Amino acid sequence: MDEILKSVFETKKERLKKIEEELNKIDDFSSKEYINLLKEKSIVEEYLKTFDEYSKTIKDIEDAKDLIQLEKDEETRIFLEEEIENLSKKAKELEQDLWRLIIGTNEEDSKNVIVEIRAGTGGEEAALFAADLFRMYSKFADKMKFKIEILNTHYTDLGGIKEIVFLVSGKNAYKYFKYESGTHRVQRVPITEASGRIHTSTATVIVLPEMEEKEIVIKEDEVEMETFKAGGPGGQNVNKNECAVRVRHIPTGIVVTCADERSLHQNKIKALKILRAKIAQIEREKQEEELRKQRKQQVRTGDRSEKIRTYNFPQNRVTDHRINLTIQNLEHILEGNIDEIIQELEKNEILEKIEEIKQTVK
Repeated sequence: MDEILKSVFETKKERLKKIEEELNKIDDFSSKEYINLLKEKSIVEEYLKTFDEYSKTIKDIEDAKDLIQLEKDEETRIFLEEEIENLSKKAKELEQDLWRLIIGTNEEDSKNVIVEIRAGTGGEEAALFAADLFRMYSKFADKMKFKIEILNTHYTDLGGIKEIVFLVSGKNAYKYFKYESGTHRVQRVPITEASGRIHTSTATVIVLPEMEEKEIVIKEDEVEMETFKAGGPGGQNVNKNECAVRVRHIPTGIVVTCADERSLHQNKIKALKILRAKIAQIEREKQEEELRKQRKQQVRTGDRSEKIRTYNFPQNRVTDHRINLTIQNLEHILEGNIDEIIQELEKNEILEKIEEIKQTVK
């Protein structure tokens, strides 16, 4: 039996007693404190119940092993061996459930997500690669039944993307997209290269959970807003009227521009949506700094040294450098089939959190 899980069990037994004592002192059953305690009580009870089942399964395995040492009948021995194998599988599953309960769930995982893709090092080729990434994410979103809404775009003459900001709506959108934050690197022969040389270019991706107005309140005196005429596609209405908007958040210095809609009002709504997500990210980073988190959540530059993933066209491979995962099917990945990479990253994150917990307990 895992001694850390046993230690957590004892701690949670004591915590359950305190929760029940605190609940008995509260008269207002609709209060936030009471509701939060009920939620915690449910999680603690689930852990205790799962641990009891885990302990019973471990004991059953030990009893079966003792019996097999004494048993001389071959058929009975075979039966006991199968029983031990089945119980061991059950114990492993219960152990995983216990670790998940300890780690807990990220409340932000269920949120919609705002994704920014920007061309990094590599000029026009970087912009074309940014467009490839947007296409990949669009196909993945479609596969997951998510909805994409473009908030802001800046295209190049060759059809590349200097910058694009879009909203992905759907259950657990942030859970699936959060691992994409970082610098993505491409190695291929650009269409602009006459000599056939392989170039290396980058694009940066930033993923932010969408924040509701009630979660991040922006006061009117905290923002400066200016309107201007939008260029590019959109017709005469876009070019003649000042419908584009640039919002500056005075306390943080964050500037957001939105020009995709023909309506000034709609552009303002989209700009504030992006602004709320960025403000929340700053607060999140402050908390992580206080807790001395080592893991970076977002990238700040398009430098090649910060790469999280490489897309190598000549060798038909994609490599995620965070977990040393290589997939020899680049076209398949670019068609939006990034599930395997996401699953492996999620698994790695869980293992890292388990190791952190173990080190803390030690």
